[in-house]
Amino acid sequence: MELVVEGRAYVKGRLSNWCIGIEDGRIAEVGKNLRGEERLDCRHMMVLPAAIDPHVHFRDPGLTAKEDFATGTLAAAFGGVGCVLDMPNTLPPSTGLRDLMEKKEAIARKSWVDHGLFAGCVPGGKLEEMTPHVAGFKMFMGSSTGKLLVTEDADMRRIGAAVKRADKVLSVHAEDEALIGKEAERDLGDHLRNRPSRAEATAIRRLPALGCRINVCHISSAEGLQAAMELPFTTEVTAHHMLLDRDNGRGAFAKVNPPLRTADDRAALFQAFVAGKIDMLASDHAPHTIEDKSQEFDVAPSGTPGVETQVPLMLAWAKKGVLPLEVLVKAMAERPAEVFGLNKGKIEVGRDADLMIVDTRTMGGIKVNNLHSKCGWTLYEGFDAIFPHATMVRGSIVVEDGSVTGERAGRDVFGTGT
Repeated sequence: MELVVEGRAYVKGRLSNWCIGIEDGRIAEVGKNLRGEERLDCRHMMVLPAAIDPHVHFRDPGLTAKEDFATGTLAAAFGGVGCVLDMPNTLPPSTGLRDLMEKKEAIARKSWVDHGLFAGCVPGGKLEEMTPHVAGFKMFMGSSTGKLLVTEDADMRRIGAAVKRADKVLSVHAEDEALIGKEAERDLGDHLRNRPSRAEATAIRRLPALGCRINVCHISSAEGLQAAMELPFTTEVTAHHMLLDRDNGRGAFAKVNPPLRTADDRAALFQAFVAGKIDMLASDHAPHTIEDKSQEFDVAPSGTPGVETQVPLMLAWAKKGVLPLEVLVKAMAERPAEVFGLNKGKIEVGRDADLMIVDTRTMGGIKVNNLHSKCGWTLYEGFDAIFPHATMVRGSIVVEDGSVTGERAGRDVFGTGT
């Protein structure tokens, strides 16, 4: 065995003392007493499957002043994330095979963690030619950052039929464009009025007609959650929609789409997440520069960073006894692997050896100066968090004890693009 990791590992749904044997980047054996060429003693720490973030915007190519794949994936590693799925609304957007493959080539040697890409849906797009190269497809029903937008039922049905033929997942930004207001905005309350929860719920209820596998991105309201729960869809929720609301006082820095809503919406989402009713934890990591966010509210772009902080925030809630560890592991690792067909997400033989080593004694306040996103800000300054002691991708430690220890060896899990 090349490497044996010993610790309180989350195996078969519970924490217990295990040895994890690793060969060629995969878990070769899980047992009580294993020998290996190297040994990593984590007996005073938890060993969890590394998280999979199914929704990031790393801004590469075309918007790299905000973030690029190197800084975004490094932030992911420090946050316990071993694989990310990146969205298509870059410059140019990944809506055709040529642009998709050029993006793959541009990021191929930048990534610190494994990754996959989404292709974007537009009316008349040729999805079939991109199918072998993507994690899934992304459709925007409401206007957001970028110009990708699909509003007509006929176009959505054609997209649904193509996604079904491809046997992929359609991740949807579910806000009905017809119900999004265009009034001037001065604050988060105005932003919420322009993008009411009814727009989310109405969009979700339009989706069954597409006939394909649907993942509803970043559920933001109690009304939207109820609509999704009534349908056979998978769901995502973000830390910012569970922990923050329109009264957080951060102005345009907290401007996101869909918007931060009421305290009641926030509480309903967090309670549903804790109860295991939401499939996946997703950051919707969407960084902008401080200069962009410091503009007048109405013109400041929407989006917030989160890939580095979401799992540490949730680990703190688990340490406090509020969030069951089994719920967190399922949402951050097991379900994303299942939904998108990744050989990751569990500590079991044959899976990629993507691991997160956590010392629960290290809980402390988030400090922006310790984070790694290029954008240089966070909504969570001072929030309790437990950052992983180490993150391992395919058997190699990428970050450990607050320092980079590995190489940029992240792979495209849906092909190299070369």
